[in-house]
Amino acid sequence: MPGKAAPVAEAAPEGETRFAEHVPEGRLTAQRGLYAGPAPIVSKDLYAEIEWGSAVRDRDSITLEPSGKVTSNTYFGRFPASYWQRWTTVTEVAVEAVVTGDGLLSVGASDLAGDARVVNAEHVSGAKAKKVKLTAKLDKFHDGGALWLDLETEGGQTLRVEQVRWSVEAPEKIRPTAVTICTMNRADDCLKNLQALAADVSSLHTLDAIYVADQGTDLVESRDGFEQVAKDLGEKLHYIKQPNLGGAGGFTRGLYEVAGHTATEHANVLFMDDDVLLEPDLVVRMTAFSNRAANPIIVGGQMLNLLHPNQLHVGAEYARLNTLEPGQPVTHSLSTADLLGVDEETLKPNRQERRLDAGYNGWWSCLIPYEVVKAIGYPMPFFFQWDDAEYSYRAREYGFPTVTLPGAGVWHADFHWKDWDEWHRYFNLRNSIITAALHSPFNLNLLSRVLMAQLVRYLLGMQYGLSATLIKAVEDFLEGPEVLHDGGVAAMKEIRRIREQYPETKRHKATDVPGIASNDIGIINSAPRPSMQRLVLIKRILDRVLGRSRFGLGAVPTDEAHWWHIALFDTAVVTDASQEGVRVRTYDKVKMFDLAKRGVKVIQRLRKEGTEVQEQYKRAMPELTSRENWKRLYEL
Repeated sequence: MPGKAAPVAEAAPEGETRFAEHVPEGRLTAQRGLYAGPAPIVSKDLYAEIEWGSAVRDRDSITLEPSGKVTSNTYFGRFPASYWQRWTTVTEVAVEAVVTGDGLLSVGASDLAGDARVVNAEHVSGAKAKKVKLTAKLDKFHDGGALWLDLETEGGQTLRVEQVRWSVEAPEKIRPTAVTICTMNRADDCLKNLQALAADVSSLHTLDAIYVADQGTDLVESRDGFEQVAKDLGEKLHYIKQPNLGGAGGFTRGLYEVAGHTATEHANVLFMDDDVLLEPDLVVRMTAFSNRAANPIIVGGQMLNLLHPNQLHVGAEYARLNTLEPGQPVTHSLSTADLLGVDEETLKPNRQERRLDAGYNGWWSCLIPYEVVKAIGYPMPFFFQWDDAEYSYRAREYGFPTVTLPGAGVWHADFHWKDWDEWHRYFNLRNSIITAALHSPFNLNLLSRVLMAQLVRYLLGMQYGLSATLIKAVEDFLEGPEVLHDGGVAAMKEIRRIREQYPETKRHKATDVPGIASNDIGIINSAPRPSMQRLVLIKRILDRVLGRSRFGLGAVPTDEAHWWHIALFDTAVVTDASQEGVRVRTYDKVKMFDLAKRGVKVIQRLRKEGTEVQEQYKRAMPELTSRENWKRLYEL
């Protein structure tokens, strides 16, 4: 991008090259046809649905009894044809299977409206481990649609299908890929994902290395199973212990290592969270898509909710940068959708037929080509929060879009079960303002109104620690790029120290609330959202200033903890979003006035000084995202 300087990653040290392009052997597997998930909690219907009759579904095979039909027109069963037509140079895909028995195999297709058609089919009779191959053109899917495999038997027929593979013509060279897992005191979760990769490693042909950046004190290598998984993965596994630099520092380590050990710029780094339930086939799907992309692109995987395994978090998302709003569903995107349910309005199954353009992708699973790193540098040393969004929006400015690929999914803890009033809110706010400064018009009047509205809601909601968190985030943004010098370590310690001073930031058992008898806490429900919010807001502020309240003590469910309701209490015992305890919010006029004055002052500073500070971050970005800066942070 004109006017922007980006560091060039240094070449691999002589004799230490780990990554080089491979010569393909035959066709490129784009995804496997699977009939059961990686864990018992995952419904097999996410892979294949029995439309009628009966069938036995195993991980890599399925057996149909007489008079049965099974469709793979499901989340993991569909081939995302629209995305392959739009973003790759592939014009045809083949689905191959080993078949025994009698029956019908057919390739179904959909369009952006979800209307189905059959594009190819073959009857088999008396087959004994016969290889069947059906092909489909990728030519009528630009705006939407997918492909899938249907299986059917008639009376007296049985059919066994196994080793289903969707494949495309291979490129001249295959990109080497390294998976990077960032972990911090989640040793058991991380080990499970390493074991899942090891169990499937023979099918992950494009996977050259696995980096584990362990930043904790409870180390993965301390677990009994680590020695065996290290043996199973062999030279592919690279276990690194490093200082805790948050998610940004852990994931960036993979980029750093690949950049220092690659003989080609055509390499991929696949980020993966440590606490996900992994579907190993996402490695196959994301790397194959990247290998056939017309141009280098960031390929994101989708997130399914771990506590509700049938739910898709979002089909594709973007951020409203200037108003600090991440996680916005793209138009037509599924959002918190039951993948086994139907749309309430259309009554059609919840399937993402329409192709979507993402703004960014979360780093629960996200593949970054080395060409991107070489062109734009490394991630910002944000510690965590907004590092993924900032990197994607920066990459887009250099011509590298982000594509969120349907069917490449992992299960991650549901976001709405995490309470907003936590120390990580500091990083969310501070880093969102920095990202807005770097990649948005940075309208300071609009931004100031957004922050003031948040502050008022927090104060009325008796969230004084959260108000202090917001104030500290804005203050530290105004300190300029120097606040990122240590990668966020000092800021993490300081925000935790600040929040310790506010009792409502602590969680308690409902039967053991300090100073309050459990039997005295009864639920007081909220009225509906006010139709005239401004008038209600003014009234609540006046009541707070004058010390008036309607309720002395009451319990409030987490979904009813609105500012207009909490502001009616002297003390509100609010359920934590995790559902594991409660927070006690108590009205404190002194704290409210003090925080209000400090908040107004710092937001006024932002309005006055923001443009100058914005330029400081822009000037500092090449250095902050350089290899030399990360080498310093890693203490190498």
